[in-house]
Amino acid sequence: MEYILVVDDNQNMQFILSNILGERGYEVDCVGNGNEAIQKAKERIPDLVLLDIRLPGRNGFEVLQQLKELDQNILVIMITAYGDLKSAVKAIKMGAYDYVSKPFDNEELILTIKRAWQTRNLSREVEILKKQLQNESADQKVMGTSQQITRIIKQVKLVAPTNISVIIEGKSGTGKEVIASMIHQFSNRAAQPFIAVDCGAIPETLVESELMGYEKGAFTGAEGTKKGNFELADGGTLFLDEISNLPLAAQAKLLRVIQERQFRRIGGVKPINIDIRIIVATNLNLSTMVNEGKFRDDLFHRLSEFKITLPLLKDREEDIAVLAQQFLLEANLELGKQIRGFTPEALKKMLAYEWPGNIRELKQAVTRAVLLAEDEFIVPDNLYFETSLSQHQPFQKNIQDYLEQIIDQGASLSDIINELNSKIEKEIIQKILAEVRFNKSRAAKVLGIDRNTLYAKMKNLDIE
Repeated sequence: MEYILVVDDNQNMQFILSNILGERGYEVDCVGNGNEAIQKAKERIPDLVLLDIRLPGRNGFEVLQQLKELDQNILVIMITAYGDLKSAVKAIKMGAYDYVSKPFDNEELILTIKRAWQTRNLSREVEILKKQLQNESADQKVMGTSQQITRIIKQVKLVAPTNISVIIEGKSGTGKEVIASMIHQFSNRAAQPFIAVDCGAIPETLVESELMGYEKGAFTGAEGTKKGNFELADGGTLFLDEISNLPLAAQAKLLRVIQERQFRRIGGVKPINIDIRIIVATNLNLSTMVNEGKFRDDLFHRLSEFKITLPLLKDREEDIAVLAQQFLLEANLELGKQIRGFTPEALKKMLAYEWPGNIRELKQAVTRAVLLAEDEFIVPDNLYFETSLSQHQPFQKNIQDYLEQIIDQGASLSDIINELNSKIEKEIIQKILAEVRFNKSRAAKVLGIDRNTLYAKMKNLDIE
């Protein structure tokens, strides 16, 4: 039973409020001044306080301040004179939840109190979720609990305290950067920078300046000195993601820096000494690339002092439910929702899918499902998967039809691919629009585009 403290010097008002609230099942105490209110609150923190602004001795603002000092989370609804909006605004700025004006409507008062309970309960649930996220170990939170992941976490904790280089192999979305970050967090360098670099996202002409930095005037456009990633990571860890995309010339310079533990900025003369730990990741087999002449043999051997290989999500089915629940908690916090879990049918649908995008795709699917869910639990219709083209069979044409289109009609391979992509894109947009009941704002959010882009695509793809 919720406990409400009424603070009002008018005994008639105390009687009225006591009856109104008592009939609704609340436990009520009434006091006539600020001193009594503070004493009551010290004896027992009320769930909610109805506080009159005009009181003998200490006014309502002073009492509000002292109540908040006793318990910052205490709910206070101010009672104001009719039309005293300025005082009400001041009270809310000081931490009051809301206000009601005399004379007040009984049902309006009860509705305001119920809203206050809902706000308090939601805040508590958010805090509980945050604590759950914080208390879970980093390895369980982001990777899972399967035997494969347990073995990998042991490898991480074994190699982390050392300074040896690590290669992390795994397909896209398997969590390579998460493992690299975990190695850094378990190492003696945890308090120092962790710099992540996507080697595939840097144009070949800019690789050297990104890694080495440059001096002012080193080339046209170099208007100031810039520190490169080697220098930014000094004392900490440099994580080079998709190292297989690094050009051979840059590979040679990387090897020299690793061996000499120093480098020069572009246009610089003075060598800069650094102390960094190198971790790299790849979704390709570097040994095969070495044999094909696409990756330097000496750099490969220098980096492969320790290797961790990440499994596909479909090969560790027991982690899917664990990760899905974790991503649901995070999505609840991000989207301000209170989805409790997955129906057995929804879980079955997730377990039956092969997850070509691995953990990344699972997180996106769960986040989208939380956004779409209209009940306490996620149902199968809320789950939409980015199915690959090889699994996608929405078209009447078969391969022979497309071959005939190329041979008989002179269509190019590019034309065929564009046609296929347009049909896939059209079907995806139509499906999302149907799932969100043609709410274009929600559809754009689910698709990760703005409304103008969605409108343009609908027009180009002839979607009504």
